[in-house]
Parts: sequence; structure tokens; C-alpha cells
Amino acid sequence: MEKIHRALLSVYDKTGLDQLAAGLIKHDIQIISTGNTANYLRQKGIEVEDISSVTSFPEILDGRVKTLHPVIHSGILFRRDHQQDREILGKLNIEPIDLVVVNLYPFQKVKDSGAPEEEIIENIDIGGPTLLRAAAKNFKFVTVVCNPGEYSNILAELEENDGAVTLQTRKRLAGQVFNSTNQYDAAIDAYFREDKEEGELPGDISIQLSREMELRYGENPHQKAAIYSISGQNASNSLLQAEKLVGKKLSFNNFTDAEGAINLLAEFERPAAVIVKHANPCGVAVSKDGVTSAFERALEGDKVSAFGGIVAVNRPVDIELAKQLHPIFLEVIIAPDYTPEALEKLRKKKKRRILKMPNLNHKPNISNRLNLEYRYIKGGMLAQEVDQEFTPVEQWEQASGRKPSPKEMKDLQFAWKVAKHVKSNAIVLVRDEMLIGVGAGQMSRVDSVIISCRKAGQRTDGAVMASDAFFPFNDGVLLAQKAGITAVVQPGGSVRDKEVIEAVDQHNMTMLFTGRRHFRH
Repeated sequence: MEKIHRALLSVYDKTGLDQLAAGLIKHDIQIISTGNTANYLRQKGIEVEDISSVTSFPEILDGRVKTLHPVIHSGILFRRDHQQDREILGKLNIEPIDLVVVNLYPFQKVKDSGAPEEEIIENIDIGGPTLLRAAAKNFKFVTVVCNPGEYSNILAELEENDGAVTLQTRKRLAGQVFNSTNQYDAAIDAYFREDKEEGELPGDISIQLSREMELRYGENPHQKAAIYSISGQNASNSLLQAEKLVGKKLSFNNFTDAEGAINLLAEFERPAAVIVKHANPCGVAVSKDGVTSAFERALEGDKVSAFGGIVAVNRPVDIELAKQLHPIFLEVIIAPDYTPEALEKLRKKKKRRILKMPNLNHKPNISNRLNLEYRYIKGGMLAQEVDQEFTPVEQWEQASGRKPSPKEMKDLQFAWKVAKHVKSNAIVLVRDEMLIGVGAGQMSRVDSVIISCRKAGQRTDGAVMASDAFFPFNDGVLLAQKAGITAVVQPGGSVRDKEVIEAVDQHNMTMLFTGRRHFRH
């Protein structure tokens, strides 16, 4: 046990601070404090001592310098069981500090608000992390609190132990400090890495993860799983910010499939619906007649695979769409909003998760800022830029003799957007801006063509085909032609491009090269 006699309180977030301070006073604990925190406590009728009177040095530089002083840090870092430490503090007349309560300037919040750089930089806390780390290092003797959620626990322990805190608690709280300051530094690091030179990746990357929630299990019931947020990343368009209106917790697989659904949905500005099953889209459609029509057409793409899938739409769900969604077994429904009547209808199935994401119909911001995605391998991490941009349609190369009709061109653009979100080797068949067949994740591209045509059935006549990478042989195109497909879009770049083009021309098909592939492994 270490009894607390003297506490330093210096916080930005003052939630619950007056209750904590009142509890400290109850146990005859002296409180020293800084600027705004001291003023706040005095307004609450709590007596505090200004830190400037302890250091005999004023707070200067608009508060930039107030706690960075040997008297303060000696009081915190003092080792009570070291004779030499005791002699030095006695000689210099420095009193120990037994409790440090600090939380930090809201750097991430200010950064995300779009504030000017000067304001962002001013919200890089210097003294706060220094106090916290000093107290955490000396947890053997000092209690440190960086989270207002711990105030009630501290007061309960002081009450139970006659003004003292256990070593177990002090060590647990010290661990929270180092996690918190790591997150804080990671957010600052991310800010300074945002602007990069073209083609440049950072030499070092700091990724700080904070557990948001435990999941029921991982990909399989015997695997434990949780979801973590990444410090320093704006999560405004993230599933982490989605509001769950109905249903139980999302599973590991729900999160991965839902992420795929909202990423594909972001490709469309018109009313659109996406159905994802096992990380691949099985239904995608747009409609000029609204999102209900888009969903009906997306479902028509593959009704069998939609069973147990995840649906995302980029317009609010009204009662008409709810009536279409309700009879189908769907794991998750995601939309910008729901009318009261629609929500009442959909909530009748308690196990179905219903998520609200207001920013779902907003096109994501694409800029030159560093935007990386990561994949773990044993002993390391792969990092790459997010595959955001398409080659503009105006830059597509007309590879075949015949040019596509306006209808074919519209379907080819739609198919190319979908193909980017299908596991390689990806083959996507589209007709009237509706997904009718998908071949995904096959070791052979021709097998993906066979599967997509089988899925589409009789609807292939007059459809178009998109391939996420080049055709290594002409066999895939010939199979597509036999099925009635009239137009193809692919990156090009194979040593056998000439043979593939000849096959297209021989059967009066049309083919465009984008010059860019979109593998998704």
C-alpha cells in the first residue's frame, strides 16, 4: 500500500474532476493544480494550490511551460526506498507527489475538425505526456490516472484502504498510461506522415491499436477475436463509427464482409445496392428508379448466394425497401438511415444486425495524402497504398476493331468498378448495369469465366465481361463469345494480347484495355 498525501491535477477533459477532487479532500490529500484546472476546481469550491507557488516560477508562454520543472518531476520520480533520493529531496526542500491525474490536449479531435495547422500544433501536448510517463515509471510509489473512467475506482480504493492505493492498481494504471501516450504519439506521427512525395513510402510506420470490442469469435468458433481502432486515422466513414440499431454484436466475418460491401458501394453515386457473401459481391445494381429498384435488381443477380449475405444501400431505407428486405435471411443491413416505419418492420428479426452509417452515400475523399493498408505475415507486415483510383475512361485504349455501343460502354464501366472488388482471378458479367455472374478466387482465369457464365445462365446473351487482369490466352474470350457476351474490358499487357484481340475481332466483339489491373488477393 502507498498512502496518498499530495496530488497533482492537470486535465483537459474535466469530466468527473470535481467529484474526484472532493473525494481527495475528504482523505486530507493536498491538491496542486495548473491554470484552467485550478480555476475550474476553485469555481466548484475546492481549495487547490497553484503549481507556480510550488515551483516559485510562473506559468509562461501561454501555458506551454508550467509543469516542466525539476521540483515537480523530482517529486514524482522520487524513490521512497532510496536513501540518497530522500537526502536530496530533504536538502532541496522538495515534497513528494503521490498521485498524478492528467489527460491530454485533444490533438486527434482538433486535427479531424480541419483546424489550421497552427491550432493543430498547439494541441500537441508536451507537459502532459511527460508527467504521465514519469508517474507511470515510478508506479512502485506513485498512482497515475489518465482516464476519467478510473476516478470512481480510485475513490473506492481510497475509501477501502484509508487513503491508500494498492501496488496492483498502480501497476495496472501505469500500463494504461503507456498505452495512452503511445496512441497519442501515433496520432501525431500519422499527421506528420500524411503529406508524402509521389511514390514514396515511409521508412518507419507506427501503428497503435486500441481494442474497441471483443467479438463472439473469429472466422471460426474456436478462434478468439476482437476489433481494434487505429490511432491517428479518421474513422468517419468506418464501420467502427456505425450505429447498431438492432441485433447482436457483429462477428469477425460480418465485419470483413460489411467492409467489402461499403467499399464497393462507394464506387456509385446513383441509387445503388450491394450484396456481399464470403468477401465477394454476389449482387450489385444501380437504378434510376431509386434504391428499392436497385436492391431488387441486385437480388435478381444471384438469389441463392444472397441467403445469409450482407446488404448495403446508399440511400435511406423506406417502408417499401424494408418490405423487400424483411423476408430474406440477411446477416447485416447497412444504410445511411431508416424511416421509423422501415425500422419497425426490420427490427422484428432480432438476430439481424441493422447498421446506420450517415456518410455511406458520400464519395470518399481521395487526395495525395498517405493512405496505406496492411496485411500481416509471420514476423512482419506488408503495407501498400489503398487501390483507390481507376484509369479514366477517356484513357481506355480501343483494342478491337469494333467500338462499343453506348449501352455496352455503360455496362463495361459498371463491370470494371465491380471487378476491382472481387477476389482474383476476377471475372464479372454485367447486363443493364446489374451484376449477373461472378467468377472469383480461382487459380485459373478461364475457370472464373466458366463459373461466371454458369452463374449468369441464359442472361449472358448481350452481356459484357470485365477481367481484373489480362487474359493470358484467348480461351476465356472464346468461352465468353459462345455464351453471347459482346464486349470485354481488361487491363491488357499479355504477351498474347494479339491473339486475344484477333479472337474478339473474329467474332465481332469489342474490347477495351484500361492499362491498369486491380488484383485483390
